[in-house]
Amino acid sequence: MFKKPKFNKKKLALSLAFLGVGILGLTIGMNIPRVEKSIADYQNAKKNREEASKIEKLTEEVSPKDGFTLPISWGELGPKLVAAGVIDEQKFNEAVNATNDQKKILAGGVDAPVKIDSTNSQFVVDFLWAIGLAQKSVVYEEGPMGREYKNDQGNFASTGGWTLARGDAMQYLNKFDLISLTPEQQNRVKDIAMNVYRPCCDNSTWFPDCNHGMAALAAIEMMVAKNLPDEEVYRNVLKLNSFWFPDAYLTIAFYFDGQGTSWDKVDAKKVLGKDFSSATGAQRLQSIVGPLPGRSTGGSCGA
Repeated sequence: MFKKPKFNKKKLALSLAFLGVGILGLTIGMNIPRVEKSIADYQNAKKNREEASKIEKLTEEVSPKDGFTLPISWGELGPKLVAAGVIDEQKFNEAVNATNDQKKILAGGVDAPVKIDSTNSQFVVDFLWAIGLAQKSVVYEEGPMGREYKNDQGNFASTGGWTLARGDAMQYLNKFDLISLTPEQQNRVKDIAMNVYRPCCDNSTWFPDCNHGMAALAAIEMMVAKNLPDEEVYRNVLKLNSFWFPDAYLTIAFYFDGQGTSWDKVDAKKVLGKDFSSATGAQRLQSIVGPLPGRSTGGSCGA
């Protein structure tokens, strides 16, 4: 006689459990790539938010909206430059789209401190450029422009490119004692200039062949004339460079931040040196740091 098999609930439950685990495992296995992508997307988005926040913070430190006020003033330099012909007042005002306050500074109506921000960086670089061009300097006597390139002095962007004078710019190069400097102070200018670079080329301020170089030279001369310590001179030139080349210095700040050094604690002389502030140094650092989102290059060498 045929005996009906006994129904085993435990075995059925166990089988169903194994089946469920198998189905769950299969489902999870099929969705692992999707889950991994979601996790990666979340992590990347979080990283991007953190980097964007860091860049925003560093931007305000490197080139703040309110700008920087340097410990020097324009004084009577505007009227002197205009009277000498180094600056053609009409050309200059049109080139920089001068505000009423800037026109007063140029005309000598107000002795204003040198202040730089994102709205007036062109005014500042052009005004300093004119000073750097005309001021008698050891740079033009002993530097490359006074020796190796003495016969080609008019062929540089800082000389031939100065189109805001009355007549040929070369008639004003190294001609005036706009800033009173002793021989000792001229030597200080020389030493500092040799250690100050800009990201548009591989020349130091000792070889001011572009507008930023001549502008930096003028700023150095003005600060040395006030007997400011070297550290303060470097720090303030860094402030100028940071507005003339904001993206290069934001990249440098991002790099140092990653090394655990905040922007206000960096060695300004080191940052302005060849390893970081020359064109080669800036490009090398850019390759290390990579592109910073939402940034574009800037800092042309023309009037």
